[in-house]
Amino acid sequence: MQQILAKLEAMRGAARLGGGERRIEGQHAKGKLTARERIELLLDRNSFEEWDMFVEHRCADFGMGEQKVPGDGVVIGHGTVNGRLVFIFSQDFTVFGGSLSEAHAEKICKIMDQALRVGAPVIGLNDSGGARIQEGVASLGGYAEVFQRNVLASGVVPQISLIMGPCAGGAVYSPAMTDFIFMVKDSSYMFVTGPDVVKTVTHEIVTAEELGGAVSHTTRSGVADLACENDVEALLQLRRFIDFLPSSNREKPPVRPTADPVDRIEPSLDTLVPVNPNKPYDMKELILKVIDEGDFFEIQSDYARNIIVGFGRMNGTTVGFVANQPMVLAGCLDIQSAIKAARFVRFCDAFNIPIVTFVDVPGFLPGTAQEYGGIIKHGAKLLFAYGEATVPKVTVITRKAYGGAYDVMASKHLRGDVNYAWPSAEIAVMGPKGAVEIIFRGDIGDPAKIEARTEEYRQKFANPFVAGSRGYIDDVILPQGTRRRLCRALAMLKNKQLENPWKKHDNIPL
Repeated sequence: MQQILAKLEAMRGAARLGGGERRIEGQHAKGKLTARERIELLLDRNSFEEWDMFVEHRCADFGMGEQKVPGDGVVIGHGTVNGRLVFIFSQDFTVFGGSLSEAHAEKICKIMDQALRVGAPVIGLNDSGGARIQEGVASLGGYAEVFQRNVLASGVVPQISLIMGPCAGGAVYSPAMTDFIFMVKDSSYMFVTGPDVVKTVTHEIVTAEELGGAVSHTTRSGVADLACENDVEALLQLRRFIDFLPSSNREKPPVRPTADPVDRIEPSLDTLVPVNPNKPYDMKELILKVIDEGDFFEIQSDYARNIIVGFGRMNGTTVGFVANQPMVLAGCLDIQSAIKAARFVRFCDAFNIPIVTFVDVPGFLPGTAQEYGGIIKHGAKLLFAYGEATVPKVTVITRKAYGGAYDVMASKHLRGDVNYAWPSAEIAVMGPKGAVEIIFRGDIGDPAKIEARTEEYRQKFANPFVAGSRGYIDDVILPQGTRRRLCRALAMLKNKQLENPWKKHDNIPL
């Protein structure tokens, strides 16, 4: 028995060492943690249960038969984050550059299958050179097996990808199908084709960081949701993030006790909206002042900044927030913001997270770039997302809600449960000046007449009371009492039940 135990410990030691001390030192020299160090930092102390430590690849070609490392370049298992179960795989760049073999893929698939059975999030720590070339089509088949499980798990358990090194070619499509992607600045990148191929085909000279780095994907492409300074920050942010999410679509959002009073009054909100309707203000201030303890986890904060999305808590329960941002493009909806918000709304709906929407939107962004880019279809994504959502939906119109954008932003007509307006709300087909210049175009040459008509239009339509008289607004509320009214509305909706007609699946305008 002692011999067997000694052999077991030796095998465990070999697996823990991965590609060896030299390669571990190389990983550290790049400012990166090893696969096991990352797991240790992410999970609660001593909670990790590792599976398949002794799995090896089955390839004998190109001398691979003599190069076998226990674990085969990926560490898998389950553990807890703040006491809640998660499944995890962490690719080990010190073993064959973290490249994916058939056995490597089977390990990832094993924990994904188990996560689906028990209903727990899947976290992928990606640090891989891509498919293992020596295995050819077997490694490609392995990727496809992972992709299929990403599809089946979508909307069933949360899937989160941390890109902590290279992620290129076919490898990018698994993270792309997960719910959220975090990246690390200067040490991680994602692209379908690398800089050398780009240079050969298009003659563009670009670095890996410029082409697919964390900053590029969180500011230009919208592929990633968060850019972190280093591995440690990324893992700590993920620990915080997991706390907002339910473990599966079978659960309600998690509840965390709070000392923040439900009926807390915020007098400063009474002066948040400027008297001048054309002057911007920071909508994020409203979110921070109504949520529990100002704890807001914003998603894609540097992309499509004319709309804000993220998670906060109201009376201890997770809530998803969507808000127009008047500081950027006057809060107009455009292609990028519609896609960003639609994906967020659909995630919330899939995982039973109530949605609070703050509206200050003058309309859709005009221009040929938007029309040629497909704003009609992309804008319809947000409309579709709100319309199909069955979770509790509470809306507050703070200022402008014009035209079709009023409809899109969780209006009563899209099954909004509770729709409030501040006294400063303006709900109309368009702004007073534009409306008058169309209705009374014959008087354009008479500025005094136009000004009088504009004021008449403003008094009649640029307020919340016409919509209120039709029941489209449930109440006009005082800004300072917004937190109290939101908490009450969400408490009332806690046991809401609503089902869409049976269908195999919908056909959202992609």
